[in-house]
Amino acid sequence: MEVKTIYFPTLEAVKNAASNLEGVASVTPLMYNHQYSKRYECNLFFKREDLQQVRSYKIRGAYNKMSFLSNIETEKGIVCASAGNHAQGVALSCKLLKIKGTIYMPLPTPKQKVEQVQFFGEDYIDIVLKGDTFDDSYHAAIQECEHLGKTFVHPFNDKKVIEGQATVGLEIIKQSEKEIDYVFVPVGGGGLSSGLSTVFKQLSPTTKIIGVEPEGAPSMSVSIRNNENIELKHIEKFVDGAAVKRVGELNFEICKQNLDAMITVSEGKVCKTILELYNKDAIVVEPAGALSISALSKYKEEIKGKNIVCVISGSNNDITRTAEIKERALLYANLKHYFIIKFPQRAGALKEFVVDILGPNDDITHFEYTKKTNRENGAAVVGLELKDKKDLEPLIAKMKLHSFYGDYLNNKPDLFQFLV
Repeated sequence: MEVKTIYFPTLEAVKNAASNLEGVASVTPLMYNHQYSKRYECNLFFKREDLQQVRSYKIRGAYNKMSFLSNIETEKGIVCASAGNHAQGVALSCKLLKIKGTIYMPLPTPKQKVEQVQFFGEDYIDIVLKGDTFDDSYHAAIQECEHLGKTFVHPFNDKKVIEGQATVGLEIIKQSEKEIDYVFVPVGGGGLSSGLSTVFKQLSPTTKIIGVEPEGAPSMSVSIRNNENIELKHIEKFVDGAAVKRVGELNFEICKQNLDAMITVSEGKVCKTILELYNKDAIVVEPAGALSISALSKYKEEIKGKNIVCVISGSNNDITRTAEIKERALLYANLKHYFIIKFPQRAGALKEFVVDILGPNDDITHFEYTKKTNRENGAAVVGLELKDKKDLEPLIAKMKLHSFYGDYLNNKPDLFQFLV
């Protein structure tokens, strides 16, 4: 029977990557956070990869991979596919290493992200907008590689990329003055988690490594649970930096062995964390960057009195998503609710609803009136923001008592998707 050989990055390879990245990737700070340390009664530190020049750890793996290309590979150029952080890391690496690159991005990619990639790569890169999804761009990029003999720089399923991302773990261990009990690390394709966990298993084997995925894209969790790298048919793409249908084969094998646990957190909880970090610590993070912190509540008993590290993976947040982030956070906190309200077709009905039905702290945030459906009632879709989630049941009771209640939409996904 053939024994399967699993690749694990060696400490020597990771240290070589660290030397390779000197002057390219910042040695980002390991910062004590007062807010969450107090909340969870522990010593909590943030590894601030959001402070890299490209605002994510992705520069580590991309540059390390590309610096090992042969002269022939360098002459032919490289190709990658990405809608976000990997594209920026590759673009900057192209400029620093003077390698021509082609970066495929989906057509719906926000203009700001496209411009940022071009800014980092300057004349060394060409951006090709192709297809509606990452998968479309990925397949187009692979076709170019095969047709022109170029090197594809994979975002996670590559040994040199993993070794580059592993330098995050090496830095944490060097920077920490205390023995680390837990590290919470975001998981997308698995590049960071596989590299970091391998370093810890060799240098700090008692540290528990917890991988964190979004609820809507649990590809690593499902794969480890089934002992097989499984491709998900559908994923929620909101946490775009960590939403992949299938993790890397190399990454899966490493994480299956190294991670002490894989957990998921809801997209709403991630949004709540993003707003907390901005409002209380003036830290801007992207959804994937908030994953590790969002997981802490699930471990609140285990981490009391312990030394904890959360990896903040990136801060490339699109400002146009702010309204959606706030909406999802309020929904998660049970403070935002949508109803179909039946208004009697008479003068003063709306005033009665506002004065007699709504509480003094309730706020109407959405109102869409439909055409009159019968002589007695006209329906409207109404969004309400509450100050306290305990106010919901009394509010519904008053609506029913006064015959305003039509339906509650939050728990009807087929209808609700048109509102959020």
